[in-house]
Amino acid sequence: MAKDKTIFVCDYCGQESLKWVGKCPSCGRWNSMKEFKAPSNSLSHSKGKTYSGAQGREEGAPVPVRDIVADSEPRINMGDSELNRVLGGGLVPGSLVLLGGEPGIGKSTLVLQTVLRLEDKRVLYVSGEESARQIKLRADRLKPHPQSLSGREESTDSDLLILTETSLEHIYTQIEETKPDLVVIDSIQTIQTETVESSPGSLSQIRECAASLLKYAKSGGVSIILIGHITKEGTLAGPKVLEHIVDAVLQFEGDQHYMYRILRSIKNRFGSTSELGIYEMKHDGLRQVSNPSELLLTDDREGLSGIAIACAIEGVRPFMIETQALVSTAAYGTAQRSTTGYESRRLNMLLAVLEKRVGFKLATKDVFLNIAGGLRVTDPALDLAVIAAVLSSNGDMPIDTDVCVTGEVGLSGEIRPVSRIEQRIAEAQKLGFQRMLIPSHNFKGIDTKQYKIEIVPVRRVAEAVRELFG
Repeated sequence: MAKDKTIFVCDYCGQESLKWVGKCPSCGRWNSMKEFKAPSNSLSHSKGKTYSGAQGREEGAPVPVRDIVADSEPRINMGDSELNRVLGGGLVPGSLVLLGGEPGIGKSTLVLQTVLRLEDKRVLYVSGEESARQIKLRADRLKPHPQSLSGREESTDSDLLILTETSLEHIYTQIEETKPDLVVIDSIQTIQTETVESSPGSLSQIRECAASLLKYAKSGGVSIILIGHITKEGTLAGPKVLEHIVDAVLQFEGDQHYMYRILRSIKNRFGSTSELGIYEMKHDGLRQVSNPSELLLTDDREGLSGIAIACAIEGVRPFMIETQALVSTAAYGTAQRSTTGYESRRLNMLLAVLEKRVGFKLATKDVFLNIAGGLRVTDPALDLAVIAAVLSSNGDMPIDTDVCVTGEVGLSGEIRPVSRIEQRIAEAQKLGFQRMLIPSHNFKGIDTKQYKIEIVPVRRVAEAVRELFG
């Protein structure tokens, strides 16, 4: 019997080393190298010859690019417009998708209510954490919502099979017997294989099980969805190499004290990673939010300072975001800078621009910034709204409720152009805004006659301040 090979793997970037080192040579992190026993008969490192049934060629042999057949396969419609958008148009057959999120955020609920709506698809739901009775009780509670049913009456009597198992070999046996179109594994941290002598959830178990499932998905054409846990640091539990193995990584996030849940694509080999899906948690499951702008804006903003409305874009969808700021005198020697849903370093940069280019002294002021609704936004077009909200709170001067802004702020105090300005203007007009501040560079190619909203171009931060506060 061949002796197992011992290697060391960085649990952050997946770098391998034959000996232990204190600092990872790839990512530079300290104490991240973990011991990993790679068996000689490893599922993910098998040296035996395998053959492709479709091409009749030995795998690994070079193939001329002109001989490769690249027919586009139809994607699986998941019956959920938000999930389809994040996946890039649907689930690709033979793909391996990882869905991660904090405990209790709704990962299992999202997947279960989605597979209950699939038509003409056999689904095998493998659970290593819950019993079949618990899953049945949840399925009865998840009533489908009308917007995804196209007028049909839906029931939970779909072709869904429940399997409570943690052994990977037994799971493969049931897959061969049932021949499903989609396999759901909840969760990957509970699955173990007999080829690795370690406890479930360990580095070696997660790595070998994921690599084996990827090989099975590609060879058999079966789509597999893995559900993974999130550590207290906010990263997926297990080695970072797990994210390198799968085809797509979806992050399900949100504060449990808020009703909204955000589905993001961190990695997607078959689509864009800038798409965003928004759900509302209700007692009977997750409801798709098709128009988040109306839900993210406060109805009564009249006379409130420190609030500015921005038009951001995530993926291809624009929506209005309420930016809230609070500026107060620092009670202690060092001023505080606190952000929720926005990058703190970006806020510090904008405050420095205000002091250097516009002349507002905020070094002795506490600044608190919040993106309403529990969202986390990375669109740079939010810069102008952040500055407007900070100045509004600092001077206790409310901004008109029918005014919105968009624009990226540079270090010289200039308002830089943003992408898809016409979509942003159309979204603002649809929600009833009367005036919108945009970068002057974006104003050049716009036909203002087709819009009823007043468009105000601004070149500098100082101009935007005069337009907002007079």
